[in-house]
Amino acid sequence: MLEYSARIIRLTESLPTTRAGNHVAGQLLRSGTSPSPNHGEAQAAESTRDFIHKMRICLKELRESDRWLRLIARVPLIQPPDRMEELLRETDELIRIFVTSIRTARAGKSPNT
Repeated sequence: MLEYSARIIRLTESLPTTRAGNHVAGQLLRSGTSPSPNHGEAQAAESTRDFIHKMRICLKELRESDRWLRLIARVPLIQPPDRMEELLRETDELIRIFVTSIRTARAGKSPNT
């Protein structure tokens, strides 16, 4: 998660310093760096319910990041737009991992009880 956040930071620093670029950079910086510390909190959750809550926050932020990344590629704010493919793929993989972790925890298979 830490490396994902670092990639997000590097990307936001490379966006154009236009009104749109600054707005998108700020939003993506917040949503894209949030999952890492929230995941750290989830790992220290006091209960399964707390774990699920924190993991859902991570998932929400990852989904928001996915939308911002797609917008960057669509406009495009980055040249060439295919530079976004790897980060979009990683975001999708992380979303799938978090969905599975939440489902597993809901099924009562989480070690954090």
